[in-house]
This record gives sequence, C-alpha cells and structure tokens, in this order.
Amino acid sequence: MQAYDNLEPVRRTLETLSGAFDLNQRIADDPVELPHRYQRQQDIETAGFIASCLSYGKVALFKPVIERILLGAGTSPYDFFYNFRVHRQAYLFNDIHYRMNTSHDITAFLHLLSLFLRRYGTLGDFFRTNFKEGDPTVLNALSRFVHAFYAGNTSAVYGKNKRPFGLIQMLPSPDKGSTCKRQLMFLRWMVRGGDGVDFGLWTFIPRDRLVLPLDTHTARMAMRLRLTERKSMDMKTAIDITNNLKKFDPDDPVKYDFALCHFGISGHCPARRTARLCSACLFRKVCFYEPVNPSIRQGN
Repeated sequence: MQAYDNLEPVRRTLETLSGAFDLNQRIADDPVELPHRYQRQQDIETAGFIASCLSYGKVALFKPVIERILLGAGTSPYDFFYNFRVHRQAYLFNDIHYRMNTSHDITAFLHLLSLFLRRYGTLGDFFRTNFKEGDPTVLNALSRFVHAFYAGNTSAVYGKNKRPFGLIQMLPSPDKGSTCKRQLMFLRWMVRGGDGVDFGLWTFIPRDRLVLPLDTHTARMAMRLRLTERKSMDMKTAIDITNNLKKFDPDDPVKYDFALCHFGISGHCPARRTARLCSACLFRKVCFYEPVNPSIRQGN
C-alpha cells in the first residue's frame, strides 16, 4: 500500500479543514450542542454523558430523544439524576425509546447513572481516581468506568437484576473490542478544550492519551488519507489511526476528529465518489483513492 513520503501537506490540509468550519452551525448539528446548554461542570458532565450514550444513527432522530430526557431532568441534570428514584420518577421516561433501546432500557440506564453518582460523586471524580498516570491511553480507565457503572442493581426496573442488549449497547466496554465511539467522544469533550467545541474540564487526563472516536465517517477519511491500512471497524483501527495522527500533533492527536467527522457528515466526502465533489475537494491532492478520472488526481 502506497504511503506518504511527506506528511506535511496532509497536516496542512487538516489544519485548513479545522479552521474552515462555521462552528456554530456544526455544533448545532452535533450532540455536543446539548451539554453546551449548561454552565455548571457537574451538569455539563452529566448531560454530555447521557447525550453521548444515545448518539448513534441520525442526529435528527436521536437528538429529540436526548432532549426529552434532559427536559425531564429540569435545569440541573446532575442534581436530578443524583436524587433520581425509580419508584417515584420513572413515569417521566416511560414512553421514551430509541431504536434497540426500550423505555425500560433507558430508565435502567438512568437508574444506574443515579446509583453511580451517589456512590462516586461525579463522573469526573471517578475518572480522576481511576485514570492512572502510567496508562498509555484512556481505555483502561474507561474499562474501569463501564465495570463500575454496570455494578448497580437493575431489579427496580426489570424485576430482576439483568442487563439486556438494549442496556449494554448504550455503554459498551473496550474489553470486548468495541470502538466505543460514543464513550471516546464523551472523553474528548471532557479532556480537550480551547476550540469552542470541547470543554477541557478534565485537565488531569493528558490529551495524548485520548483515542479517536471511530465511526464510518472518520474511518472513510482515514483510509483515503492512508492514516490506516486496516479495514475493520474495531478498537485496533481506532488506535492505529490515533497513532498516525500523533505524527501531526503528538500532544493532541484527536484534535482533527470533529472536523474529519463533519466533513463526512456534511456530504463533502461521501462513500461513493463523484467527479463533481472529488474535483473540488480540499483533500484531492493528498487523497490516495483512485480518482473518478485522471484529471481529478492532478487537482485540475
């Protein structure tokens, strides 16, 4: 597989892309917009976590579901879910469901979140304690988090302590090889900052320990830019792309994630190439896919 002799043109193109977005517009089309509605750190963490766990599929479909949950929580998601009691407040979420997540799954998830907050204080408190300085990435801390989250008893919702697929799917573990895209996106929100997108609340985790939140859009872009030779949508591919992004910025490798993802979401880099889009593409001179016609590769 052909590779780049000089990475600088790719880095410059990524930097250009990152600065080309109308952030207000792109944030409005991203789940990160939901925690941006809050000011207090505990509320940003809690709303961001809920939003990330349900952020799959089309934004237009999952965003109203998340908004209904947050509406039920009032002005402070943290205070509400810290004090949440299933037997008193489950009715607020009884008719909320999304794809494979039934209303019982969503209620059980919120119940487990409440148990977790009462035990550990805040999401940030847990990660501050469980992220180890020697951890090469955030994945070990994320595994500890998932294990602790599911340690709660779900009998109050299901009638017995069980964890059906619709519940497990909301918070997968990297131990199983999942890309954990939504959880890594949440960690990016919490750890990074200064760009108007991410919050930078958890300064105790270095940015270079983050792993790319891999989805179909970032995977497609990474393959076309030869940031990976792997074709599997798994954690090994996410780590491989992250390590290659470190060649551009070793201290902040996932800084390009938001721009790369939205470049695909916006339709500028679709799965099926077209002469019209490819000939005008920002990446046309550094893209390694064969062009639709010879003139595209030359950038003409």
